Amino acid sequence: MVGTENEKVILLVEDNPMDEELTLRALKRSKILNPVVVARDGVAALDYLFARGLHAGRSNADLPQLVLLDLKLPKLDGLEVLKEVRHNELTKLLPVVILTSSIEEDDVARGYSLGANSYVRKPVDFEHFSEAVRQLGLYWLVLNYSLPPGRRA
Repeated sequence: MVGTENEKVILLVEDNPMDEELTLRALKRSKILNPVVVARDGVAALDYLFARGLHAGRSNADLPQLVLLDLKLPKLDGLEVLKEVRHNELTKLLPVVILTSSIEEDDVARGYSLGANSYVRKPVDFEHFSEAVRQLGLYWLVLNYSLPPGRRA
């Protein structure tokens, strides 16, 4: 799905089809009906964010409201994606939540040092996973006040 300028689009960067499906189901179950754009590798995520490649016709000012970023990705891992996002003037303030199964301390430390807004471990159980996604959606899409997509400080 691709959203319009006024919709709060979620960019889900996830290469595992089962985790993608679980995340989409958890969002729907939590009544988070925002359009979701799925990128299945790090290069595709950056192409979407910077309106290049397959997304070259899209305005790069139409940024998602939230990025849910897995770490273990093909082509370019999540930490490299985060690094690129934070080094670009257009996306440096974009909310990025690392949503991963990794609990390696180095990944947590690097994620925060590169500017992740949050680091959430994917629970194994669907009920817990669904609740984690519900809370993420509630906080980042409803409660948290952030600049509109495309706006810079």
